Amino acid sequence: MKNIFAKWNSLSLVFRIICGIIVGVVLALVAPSWSWLSILGTLFIGALKSVAPVLVFVLVTAAIAGHRSGNQTNMKTVIILYAVATIAAGATAVIAAKLFPTKLHLKDSAEDISPPSGIGEVLQNILTGITSNPIEALGNANYLAILAWAIALGVALRMASDTTKTLISNLSDAVSKVVQWVINLAPFGIIGIVYDAIVTNGLGALKEYGHLIIVLVGTMLFVALVVNPLIVFLFARRNPYPLVLTSLRESGITAFFTRSSAANIPVNMKLAEKLGLDKDTYAVSIPLGATVNMGGAAVTISVLSLATAHTLGIDIDIPTAILLMLVAAVSAAGASGVAGGSLLLIPLACSLFGVPGDVAAQVIAIGMIIGVVQDSCETALNSSTDIVFTATAEYAKERKTTK
Repeated sequence: MKNIFAKWNSLSLVFRIICGIIVGVVLALVAPSWSWLSILGTLFIGALKSVAPVLVFVLVTAAIAGHRSGNQTNMKTVIILYAVATIAAGATAVIAAKLFPTKLHLKDSAEDISPPSGIGEVLQNILTGITSNPIEALGNANYLAILAWAIALGVALRMASDTTKTLISNLSDAVSKVVQWVINLAPFGIIGIVYDAIVTNGLGALKEYGHLIIVLVGTMLFVALVVNPLIVFLFARRNPYPLVLTSLRESGITAFFTRSSAANIPVNMKLAEKLGLDKDTYAVSIPLGATVNMGGAAVTISVLSLATAHTLGIDIDIPTAILLMLVAAVSAAGASGVAGGSLLLIPLACSLFGVPGDVAAQVIAIGMIIGVVQDSCETALNSSTDIVFTATAEYAKERKTTK
């Protein structure tokens, strides 16, 4: 039995995930009454989401506390890349939505939805979220507050003794190890996730919104395979595709199924180590990216908002489209601090066109229906680009130093 486990663990995670997908599809088709299989996915995602807040807090605290004066990081460049990429994703989505207009069937309603009323409320949510109680932040997975407290505590602990720093570092390694154990269970969790998705929704539930899904997924693929590589090339002046494709394969696939950028942090950390990146940078940039690097969310907000406008016969001029692009970028950065993610920010963007709140709420309902595809692709794009731009910042620094 021990040899079997060793052989299984020696296989690549991607291969094991593919096996999980195949098994999940087969079981959903031949045994749709085995509803107990769904608990595998529930337990896996629950375990990841439970440990992810603690992981972010410990990793960032340990990285900052252990940082030695004089060690240069690439955080400034990483933050610039995150901002540029999110705005570029929003702009690409606006263009795609204008080129391939989508009409929605506004017939469903979304109950118990409390979207923000304006950009001011989004910014207020971000600021109030940062100042939340740290214990509550960990319990509620409020990553803005977790990051803020981890940074503050890390800075305070930089003056601590080496023994204390060693303890924090060991704690960080221990939590990371626990997460690795959970990640190794991904294939079994994915069996449950795929099984539940097919049995519950089927493929027929997505046919009605096929055009919308194609526009959303197509735009995200264009951002991942064209826009982001162009940004990488402009900053690093090297062939971007080995990095981009590696990130999509080793980070994007797991993020697609976990549907949580925060839960995918351990995968990105391991990939960053594999790529030989600077730990002082990626220990902070990866958790930060899981919170604010939201190109996929910018795509979702822009495409669904313009689809709503097209459905209602509202003509969007260029200045309004530019404003939508900026609102989508800012809103996307705060999406993780708003319950429901990017979908709840659609009414805010729709308000730019004078769309009533009840109509925008119906769009949220549509987003929930296609969420099995939309949210998975959005998370895959968001999470994989965290590692892409962390590496790009380091490559850009190396290019400058070798001139």
